[in-house]
Amino acid sequence: MLAVEGLEVAIGAVPILRGVGLQVPTGAMCGLIGRNGAGKTTLMRAVMGLLKAHAGKADFDGADVLRQPGYERARLGFGYMPEDRKLVPALTAEENIMLPVWSTGIADPAERLAWIYRLMPEVQEFRGRPSTSLSGGQQKLVALARALMAGRRLLLLDEPTEGIAPVLARRIVDVLADLKREGLSVLVAESNDTHLQGLLDRTYVIERGSVQLRGEAAAA
Repeated sequence: MLAVEGLEVAIGAVPILRGVGLQVPTGAMCGLIGRNGAGKTTLMRAVMGLLKAHAGKADFDGADVLRQPGYERARLGFGYMPEDRKLVPALTAEENIMLPVWSTGIADPAERLAWIYRLMPEVQEFRGRPSTSLSGGQQKLVALARALMAGRRLLLLDEPTEGIAPVLARRIVDVLADLKREGLSVLVAESNDTHLQGLLDRTYVIERGSVQLRGEAAAA
């Protein structure tokens, strides 16, 4: 579904990604594992159109999305969960989840929202609360729900379990397991794969801006 080839990104004069290539097959859950500063966030932001790529391509169903405006990713069915959540403080949890609908006109939002709440019933419980009143882990759940609202075909999750209480990290892993059973295509970045054991069909390791395939499950 997504095939990244020869991706090169620099921030200012500093090269961050060097000829990166990876694939996220349809229905697969893939891991991007690397320590802080290795280039995980840069790769995801480049694929999402938030950073300019200086070379390479990201093919999605036959089209190079790097040549399209960033906002087109949501219309293509991409969902992105940034590491720092990026919730709008003035909005409630549910209003944050609905942002992709308001900005891109996603079809059948009520049905999609109901599916998200079935997947994460705790989010429905605090949907009317201001996002600033939520814990860090609860905010991560809202950011994941927002990514799911747009991400009907592909999810990019940047360190979803980082920096939150262990019980909520385990809860997010449970949701990822449900998404795997749903057959959603997912690329999830983490500093290590401790929480992702048994979930990944394919594991990539990123170090100093270069990516290598480390392992592939027998079923992938």
